[in-house]
Amino acid sequence: MAGGWLPVWWTLLLVLASMAGEAVGRFVVEKNSLRVTSPPGLRGVYECAIGNFGMPQYGGTMHGVVIYPKSNMKACKGFDDFDLSFKPKPGGLPVFLLVDRGDCYFTTKGWNAQSAGAAAVLVADDKLEPLITMDSPESSGTDYIENITVPSALVTKKFGDDLKKALENGDMVNVLLDWRESLPHPDERVEYEFWTNSNDECGAKCDMQMNFVRNFRGTAQVLEKRGYTQFTPHYITWYCPEAFVLSQQCKSQCINHGRYCAPDPEQDFDIGYDGKDVVVQNLIQICLFRVANETGKPWVWWDYVHDFAIRCPMREKKYTRDCANGVIKSLGLDIEKINRCVGDPAADEENPVLKAEQDAQIGRGTRGDVTILPTLVVNDKQYRGKLEKSAVLRAVCSGFEETTEPDVCLSEAIQTNQCLENNGGCWMDNANNFTACKDTFRGRVCECPLVHGVKFAGDGYTHCEASGVGRCQINNGGCWKEARNEKTFSACSHEVSEGCKCPPGFKGDGIKICEDIDECKEKLSCQCKECTCDNTWGSYECSCGGSNMLYIREHDTCITKSSTSSLGWTFLWIIFLGLALAGVGAYAVYKYRLRSYMDSEIRTIMAQYMPLDNQETPNQHRPVEHADI
Repeated sequence: MAGGWLPVWWTLLLVLASMAGEAVGRFVVEKNSLRVTSPPGLRGVYECAIGNFGMPQYGGTMHGVVIYPKSNMKACKGFDDFDLSFKPKPGGLPVFLLVDRGDCYFTTKGWNAQSAGAAAVLVADDKLEPLITMDSPESSGTDYIENITVPSALVTKKFGDDLKKALENGDMVNVLLDWRESLPHPDERVEYEFWTNSNDECGAKCDMQMNFVRNFRGTAQVLEKRGYTQFTPHYITWYCPEAFVLSQQCKSQCINHGRYCAPDPEQDFDIGYDGKDVVVQNLIQICLFRVANETGKPWVWWDYVHDFAIRCPMREKKYTRDCANGVIKSLGLDIEKINRCVGDPAADEENPVLKAEQDAQIGRGTRGDVTILPTLVVNDKQYRGKLEKSAVLRAVCSGFEETTEPDVCLSEAIQTNQCLENNGGCWMDNANNFTACKDTFRGRVCECPLVHGVKFAGDGYTHCEASGVGRCQINNGGCWKEARNEKTFSACSHEVSEGCKCPPGFKGDGIKICEDIDECKEKLSCQCKECTCDNTWGSYECSCGGSNMLYIREHDTCITKSSTSSLGWTFLWIIFLGLALAGVGAYAVYKYRLRSYMDSEIRTIMAQYMPLDNQETPNQHRPVEHADI
């Protein structure tokens, strides 16, 4: 390409200029945990650097076994050439392929490992140094990058050597990759930033960026409208060193007298649009977001970026201010307000909007400088991995505090339902389609279910059974139940909250079987001489010989029906005669007591008028006896 060497030199110059004088700036390597669970000699937690390609399982974990290939150790060639496959056998753990650094791109290693069936790639560094971020190459001929889905991580040389030594000794090395704390989740809202660029002629990365905007737009707008997220777009610009401000290169790539610059879109100064055109469009998009945010509709930014890419592409020579205004008008935004925010690109003064963007590029707290485009920052942590809808949404969702994730985080768009394959390894009642498997954003859990108000209890993996009141409504509480001859017996009782017990007349474990007890054979009933025993299912019937005999169950005895009848009438006659005699006796006593009372009253009255012979009158005197004269 004519003049192709100039853009490379110019881009490098802009990068160096942007970093000059920014001593506080630094690049922070985003990491996740790697836990070795076996062998015992290596057991522990180690740090590894998340690769900037593939799809890290943000918010989740992955358990696998480490394998170091006997050939093609650097994975710079396809493993088919070496007749090697790392697909796990049925029931086997996923394979984490350990490969050496060097001789080819990191992405080449990842693609070759993925193609051979590996579930993740561990790249062992080839020198003693701090961990770095494995990035994607800028060169062409690497279309496979978009198809890399397995996560990758760089490990230190020492740890890599320790893994190889353990494998050489015949040890099985089990590893747990853990991304749950790679992004902080401090509250019920996720703040995330998208560092992007309006340039659409930078090759594969620009195409990837626009595909992401197109696919993620709807989801981003739903999250924003419902208040689950706070999104902010950002744009990287550089400045031109003061010694080159008046150069043709600086004038064509920068605005505001060399203060804000961007590389040439086509990487050729002689054709197409210039870097300053990109900076102006970046500025328009920032101002549009600010105006939309002031009106309470920040999500309109996604519509503008999407529509501008379709209506105003560089390749069709429509990447102009007029085309941008047409898109703004179609979205109903205030063009004049946006233009005032943009200001005068030719003025020899600072633009406050772009100055704020340059300040935001510098790392703060645990976040490093933003130097890679495009870049996502979730909860102030830089996202590493493929710029793809499901991968990014997983990262955003992992930023929510646990149990506060919105419904969109549980959609099929960002996760596969682990309960669909072998029921996630959890307990399941196939007859009633009850399962202990629950699919969540952070992975499946095995937890006994609640069905129709009845709680199942158990470990969730091998056993769950209905418990508590009402348990007999669900699969009969897991107890035995059988019906015969219009009779139904069950070992589950609503009065018993746990366990199974065979009902009276049966014996067994109450779960799988309850057998009828033969009361006749075991001499439990009908033991009288005249008794005849007939066993029935769950009970028995006793009878007595002859039609004139009656069985009394409470006394386990037989009596004749006639004697029973005679005895009954005799008993009744005795009661009747007894009552009659009692009545006569009572009447005689009554008459006697009444007569005595009347006699007593009559005597009292007569005594007042005519003393009786046996009574003395108080005033009566005996006659005086005179002496003989």
